Amino acid sequence: MNRTLIDVDGATQALRQFAHERDWQQFHSPKNLAMALSGEVGELTEIFQWMTEADSHAAASAPSTAQAVRDELADVALYLIRLADVLGVDLNAAITDKLAANAARYPVEAARGVSTKYDRLPRS
Repeated sequence: MNRTLIDVDGATQALRQFAHERDWQQFHSPKNLAMALSGEVGELTEIFQWMTEADSHAAASAPSTAQAVRDELADVALYLIRLADVLGVDLNAAITDKLAANAARYPVEAARGVSTKYDRLPRS
């Protein structure tokens, strides 16, 4: 079944225009974008550092962290979308394929309620 799980066309176009207007395409190599993405993931991770599990669930609504969570999630998404565009990767197809692969690796009957890695799950 071909269905859209994620539609990033609008963001892709906006990011292309943003980079073009600033002549930033020259800096948007896959290497640089992957490094920037990693940095933004680090900034998102830093928000959650030392939080309790309960606090982490509330981070997007807590007044002290909500805006930072939104900002860092946006940064991560923007760099991911830009990287996929520069590499010519269809994110919808990649996500669809990865979900299918994960479904095969983690069958419901073996993976329900456990965090065991796929190669250690019991096979029927």
